Amino acid sequence: MLTNPEKLKRINVYTFGCAKNLVDSEKLMGALRASACIVVHESPLQKGDLVVVNTCGFINDAKQESINAILEFAEQKNTGEIDGLFVYGCLSQRYKEELLKEIPEVDNYFGINSIKEIIEKMGLSFKDHLLGERFLSTPGHYAYLKISDGCDQKCSFCAIPLIKGKHKSVPDQELITESRKLVDQGVRELILVAQDSTYYGLDLYGQRRLFKLMDSLSSIKGLEWLRLQYTYPSSFPLEILDLMNDRGNICRYLDIPLQHISDPVLKKMRRGINARKSRELIETIRTKVPEIALRTTFLVGHPGESDADFEELLDFVEEVKFDRLGVFTFSPEENTYSYGLKNVVPPGIREERAQQLMSVQQNISLERNNQKIGTTCKVLIDRKEGHYFTGRTEFDSPEVDNEVFVEDHKKLAIGSFYSVEITGAGYFDLYGKALG
Repeated sequence: MLTNPEKLKRINVYTFGCAKNLVDSEKLMGALRASACIVVHESPLQKGDLVVVNTCGFINDAKQESINAILEFAEQKNTGEIDGLFVYGCLSQRYKEELLKEIPEVDNYFGINSIKEIIEKMGLSFKDHLLGERFLSTPGHYAYLKISDGCDQKCSFCAIPLIKGKHKSVPDQELITESRKLVDQGVRELILVAQDSTYYGLDLYGQRRLFKLMDSLSSIKGLEWLRLQYTYPSSFPLEILDLMNDRGNICRYLDIPLQHISDPVLKKMRRGINARKSRELIETIRTKVPEIALRTTFLVGHPGESDADFEELLDFVEEVKFDRLGVFTFSPEENTYSYGLKNVVPPGIREERAQQLMSVQQNISLERNNQKIGTTCKVLIDRKEGHYFTGRTEFDSPEVDNEVFVEDHKKLAIGSFYSVEITGAGYFDLYGKALG
């Protein structure tokens, strides 16, 4: 335990994994700042820093990234470059005992939901009445809003329920209050995140209430964009599509991870949906909201995925032409149903399939982007980069989707919206000039 406040020069928090982890880090940083600490997020290290690592334990690559960071910070602690090292989050929730043995240089390991324990182990005073206050690590004009945690789905390959437990919704009034505070602080775009956002409210209210929540949030004065991510395709709440059409500040954008299209693979994955229903859902979404941008994710190389299954997936992607698409390879996770399945796809073939799928999507993305040349889009400026201001349309989420590079002939304000004429396109980027 570090009990001398004089030593708490600065606490440097590093976040690995998804946007949901980022929200957790921001709440920890808010609590640390309330304890009169100097708090920074992923800032270049200074001698005497205390480092806190928020880890990811989702798949092997993410776990290894967190472990590599911990090892690097442990070495810096050994050489006296930093004063302390604390690790928490999904990885240490799942592998605490193993980490204690392998990397004993860490001062303390914590699991998820450990803000109070972390602060008290640092010898600081925990301000209970300020729990939930956030120190934003994103640009001040957008923020993620975590509406729930945990998951009740039974996907065969996913370790999240083992780490996070059952689905737990955040009460809607808490979310509305938090959102109003964020908007008052200058946030113009809220991005709803969860393990399964379509399940929101069922545990608290006995019914799914994503529609009601989005209705309330989109009514907040000053909120320009409300974006929805992590929607599960099975039992998708179609009524939110009508809300998208009714509310001008709900982005015509939907993140809906399908994971596969082959019925045998979907059955092994325990996704609760088949190919026919997946196709019908996509058709319904595009009929109801014709200009919507659909983002999806596919998992390739699941045990039992045959060449024919993968070819069916390739054909499906070429046919449907998703606006945005991500791919990850199967990662065998201990204690999941898929971990013990036979007919394992070799790692090399998994990687080859992922590259094939992304190659197909790359051409689709270029084709769609070329169609935008000569059109005018509303663009939110995120940052200045070289000779361009870099921003996004309503059809793009931060970090994972396309960006718009706007010529810097005019001085633009970060966090403001502009009409931009699209003058060029690349595989995953657009180029344009600001009008007016």
